[in-house]
Amino acid sequence: MKDLKNRLLVCLLFVVISSFSQQKKWTLQECVSHALEYNISVKQGENTLLINEQDIIASKGAFLPSLTGNMGHNLSIGNRELFPGQFVDRTGNSTSVGIGTNQTIFNGFRLTNLYKQSKLNLETNKLELNRIKDDISLNVVNAYLNVLFNKERLETANAQYEFSNKQLNQVKSLVDAGVQPKANIYDAEATLSRDAQQVTLAENNFNLSLLSLSQLLQVPFNGFDVEIINIDSPSEALLYKDIFPILKYALENRNEIKVAEKNIENAVLGTQISKSGFYPTVSASYNFGSNAFYTNLSDTEEAFFNQLNDQKSHGIGLNINIPIFSKFQNKTSVAKSKIREETSKLNLEQAKLNLESNIQRAYTDAQAAFKAYDAAKKSLESQTLAFNNSKERYNIGSMTAFDLEQARVQLINAESSLINAKYDFVFKTKVLDFYMGKSLAN
Repeated sequence: MKDLKNRLLVCLLFVVISSFSQQKKWTLQECVSHALEYNISVKQGENTLLINEQDIIASKGAFLPSLTGNMGHNLSIGNRELFPGQFVDRTGNSTSVGIGTNQTIFNGFRLTNLYKQSKLNLETNKLELNRIKDDISLNVVNAYLNVLFNKERLETANAQYEFSNKQLNQVKSLVDAGVQPKANIYDAEATLSRDAQQVTLAENNFNLSLLSLSQLLQVPFNGFDVEIINIDSPSEALLYKDIFPILKYALENRNEIKVAEKNIENAVLGTQISKSGFYPTVSASYNFGSNAFYTNLSDTEEAFFNQLNDQKSHGIGLNINIPIFSKFQNKTSVAKSKIREETSKLNLEQAKLNLESNIQRAYTDAQAAFKAYDAAKKSLESQTLAFNNSKERYNIGSMTAFDLEQARVQLINAESSLINAKYDFVFKTKVLDFYMGKSLAN
């Protein structure tokens, strides 16, 4: 009985947790944070940083001396000519042991520049990862706003459906009272059917926008929902009055510009590394070892360990390698590195031009979006007055159902245009905030 109670308790807890998870509504901040934590591109960028850190460790290690140990044993069996014309069957055993170290003293500063380059690669890829995160944040905000946009469109479609349903009931009452002809009922029913189709279409668009956001976040679509933020009527205060502060900030702080600058530094280091091929390489070595030998032809040999002790030897070497002719390898390597320097400088200029162009376009789009939003507001106000007037005229019989429907369609179009203009303006101001380094999740 106790076991049964425990099982029921576990099942109840599971149901409660499942219900809670399905009812969870994601905030914009949660969406952005989740995307930055679990996005595949972000994880790939983080793995690249881990590789860069290992490269730094390896480049540091290149300054240290290498240390190797060796041990070998040779066995020879067969006839050997000890004296001219005299052969014997000899079995020989030879054992050698040793340890050695090698240290690079000078190689044209190649190791130093490789170490600097490994650190620079880490810094560059950190900036690149930040650029990827910025782009992901902007995409999530766009997808989130698209959900809100389609939610508002759905609410508008539902409101129009409810209005058409009330209008149908009103027409039926007027027909029953003999004020309007029965044909008006058919017109009202047709309008209600069209509005029902619009509701279905709006629901589909809303679900598709939720699906797109869930896929962007890489979370299951089943039970996925977001917290609806009421986007108040935006004002002109959201606009940037001057583009130059945005340009100045972006050129000084945007990650794509910093990445391009780091690439120039990297190219310069690459040239220095290539030039190291013209310098001599100096290295020193030290070896310590011993050996032992014995055969079946003699029984007077020293014991194995005694031989190793007696035949110890030390070896010290200094090696200088001077390049004289490398078949043009060093020359062409330096020439290509200098070309890469020039290319990286051109890439920086192109990055600045692209950034300036994108900001100019975003600024112009935001200005135009506000004008479109302001015009849509005024249009909706006019269409609302016109439709209310049409309803009054229709109710007293001075306007046909067809004319009323035309007025209603114009009102619906005005409402849709306002919703489109509102979210278009909000997103385009977010783009400018993005270039100004402001948080997009607010």
